Amino acid sequence: MIVDLTGRTAIVTGGSRGIGKAIATALAKAGACVTIVSRKAEVCAQAAADIGHGCAWIAANVGDEQAAADVARKIVAAQGRIDILVNNAATNPYVGLTVDVDLARWNKTLQVNLTAPLLWTQAVWRAAMRDGEGGCAILNVASVGGLWTSVDHGVYDVSKAALMHLTRQHAAELGPKARVNAIAPGLTKTDFNAVMFTDDPEGQRYAQDYPMQRLGDLQDMASAATFLCSDHAGWITGQTLVIDGGGQTGFARVG
Repeated sequence: MIVDLTGRTAIVTGGSRGIGKAIATALAKAGACVTIVSRKAEVCAQAAADIGHGCAWIAANVGDEQAAADVARKIVAAQGRIDILVNNAATNPYVGLTVDVDLARWNKTLQVNLTAPLLWTQAVWRAAMRDGEGGCAILNVASVGGLWTSVDHGVYDVSKAALMHLTRQHAAELGPKARVNAIAPGLTKTDFNAVMFTDDPEGQRYAQDYPMQRLGDLQDMASAATFLCSDHAGWITGQTLVIDGGGQTGFARVG
């Protein structure tokens, strides 16, 4: 299956590293005019250079309402349209029980992981998608953590569970002009979770719990994301695609 996004304009928040950078790269290779957004200018610039294919970058605080609106207007002024939005930026500043979390870190987690996707969706909808010709796609990057409880990452998981519901809500509200879907990656080795692999670089301790006997890689996520943002997924909306090597099966290898 060939995905052709020639003529489409895309924004990827948190596109300077990890899953976001991989998605931005895949969209750009498919022909989209991609702009990545992240906080640090120098990191954005390097990532855009790595991605190539004319990838542009804008340094902005993704959790800021005015920044989202300004970026959307700037891209519409330059490109005349926004066809694809990928809400990828995320944070996980707290590890521990939710009953013990301080309000500052609770608010930061929800601001980046939940409020920011709302703000960027509002911004691109108002600036371009609402009055456009249709065929637009919004993709939220959630997590399998949003499907279960956790001893140490409950705050993060709550934010991702809410993002999955926001995905369904926006799908109901924004059709038929825009489709809204999410991906929920399982454990994928990225800089975001590098601390988990300090003593196990290949992640074998975790891989044995998956039927596929490996962790996810960035291409797994980028391929699924590109499909959902393309016309091949034209009748798919309001869905969360779990990409976890079968982890949701409850698999446990014997022997």
